[in-house]
Amino acid sequence: MSTTTATGATGLAVRARRHPAFITGAVLVVLLLGAAALSLVWTPYPPHEIDIPNKLQLPSGQHWLGTDSLGRDVGTLLLVGAQNSILVGIVAVGIGLLFGVSLGALAAARRGWVEEMVMRLSDFTFAFPALLTALMLSAIYGPGLLTSIVAIGIFNIPVFARVTRASANAVWTRDFILAARACGKGAWRITVEHVLPNIAAVLIVQATIQFATAILAEAALSYLGLGTQPPQPSWGRMLNEAQTQLFQAPRLAIFPGVAIALSVLGLNLMGDGLRDLLDPRLSRSR
Repeated sequence: MSTTTATGATGLAVRARRHPAFITGAVLVVLLLGAAALSLVWTPYPPHEIDIPNKLQLPSGQHWLGTDSLGRDVGTLLLVGAQNSILVGIVAVGIGLLFGVSLGALAAARRGWVEEMVMRLSDFTFAFPALLTALMLSAIYGPGLLTSIVAIGIFNIPVFARVTRASANAVWTRDFILAARACGKGAWRITVEHVLPNIAAVLIVQATIQFATAILAEAALSYLGLGTQPPQPSWGRMLNEAQTQLFQAPRLAIFPGVAIALSVLGLNLMGDGLRDLLDPRLSRSR
């Protein structure tokens, strides 16, 4: 069994090295994670340090990406801003996985009115996108990072519920599920032991894609003032603050915009690559 697993892992690694989109995405994701990890232990300057006399400086040896309208080092703000993007992505996707997978698996296992209720609840939740949910939560609890996380997490729940239910329904029709039932296994045991392991690859790919969506949504909410609040750096708020200096210092909008674009691109490319690598039908066609 271990030999078969090792052989499969080796074959997957070989296919991964031959998949340029996956490699490109993985490199961009590693750079994102590396930037966030580096900012935890070192930044060129303190992220909250204001230096008005040196505001709007051009990139130089002292400030590699220049300074903003408050004299803060742009490179430092980008590094620390990566922390928020990753935090929001991990927690928001985690919320979607925890509740969405549970509801989707319940719908597939019980069918009937339970499945109908879960799907109609998902349809209702889809009527409230992350932005609208953030607006409602901000009106009640005030804007902030937690508001962004909860709003994006709630939006992720029906996404994972639908994907889980559709994938699980396909597994429930397989012969080995019929054999498990003949052995006396209950619906929940079959779900945990047979269904979830067989749809794990689909969920991993979907989680990667939703991670990219979460980063984009967090940037949009921060841009609108509903997400991360000052003085904590955020890519979205950097874009918001750059509006007033757009013609005087367009680089202040370019740098965070490129950071967001590369992060989302990397996660999407890696998600597409994982889909190709983990789907046996697609891997055989390569």
